[in-house]
Amino acid sequence: LFLLFFTTHEELQTLDVDDAFFSTPEDIAARALKPEGGVKFIRTFQKQAEDQAINLPPNLDQLVKNATYTQSPDHLVWKFFYDLRGSAEYPFPGGIFQWARYRKNGTGLNENQKIFSESLNKHENTLTLATLRIFSNSLGQPHFHFNANEMGYVVSGCGQVGVTLSTVTSNFNIGIGDVIFFPVGTQHYIQSVCEEDLLLVLAYSTGNQLETLRMNQYFHGTADHILAQLFFKEQAEFKKFPKPAK
Repeated sequence: LFLLFFTTHEELQTLDVDDAFFSTPEDIAARALKPEGGVKFIRTFQKQAEDQAINLPPNLDQLVKNATYTQSPDHLVWKFFYDLRGSAEYPFPGGIFQWARYRKNGTGLNENQKIFSESLNKHENTLTLATLRIFSNSLGQPHFHFNANEMGYVVSGCGQVGVTLSTVTSNFNIGIGDVIFFPVGTQHYIQSVCEEDLLLVLAYSTGNQLETLRMNQYFHGTADHILAQLFFKEQAEFKKFPKPAK
C-alpha cells in the first residue's frame, strides 16, 4: 500500500506502457522494436479487458520467471530514496516532525540526507514530505507557509482543523483516511482531540527550503507599541507573552 502525491494542479495525465503500445500502429511498433517475427509477432499481443496498471494477471507465476535486478550504487539510489521513518525527529511543543526536505545549510546531514536534499532542489516541481505526530489533546499552533501549498493525509487518530481566510476561520473535524489541503499563505492549525496521537503524512509543493511563520513568531516579532495600537491594550501587557523557543 502506497500513499502517493503528485505535483500538479491539473487533472493527472498518465500513459501506461501497454496503452502506448496498443495505440501504436502494428507496422510502426514492429519497425521500432524489431522483434523476431516482425509484425506477425506484434499481432500476437492482445489488449486486456482490465487496466493492467491496477490488475495483475491471474497466471502471473507462469508469465514471470525472473524478477531480479542488479542493485544500483548507493549514491544513485539516494537521489530517489529516503528513509523517512528512520530519520531525525524534530520535536515541538505538542508533537514531533520528521522531514524529507531540502535544506540550504547541510551541516550535520549524513551523506544520504545531503544527496537526497540536493536532488530535491535540482527539480523545479518537487515535494517536501513530512510526518506530523500531534500528541493527544495537543496543538499544532496557527501558522502559514510562504512558498508552498500543503496537503495532508490522516494515518491515525482524529483532530480538528482551523483555516483562517481574511477575518473568517473555518473549522472542521478530520479522521483516518481524510485528506486536507492548505493553499500557500493560508493560516491554519491542527489539534488532536482523541486519546491517541494524531498522525499525518504531509506534502509541500516546493523543492526549496520550506518557509513557515508561526503565530507566536509573528506576534512576538511585532513591536509592543504597534500591538498596543492594534488591540487597544497597554504596551506593558504584551510582556506577558513569552518569547517563542528557537
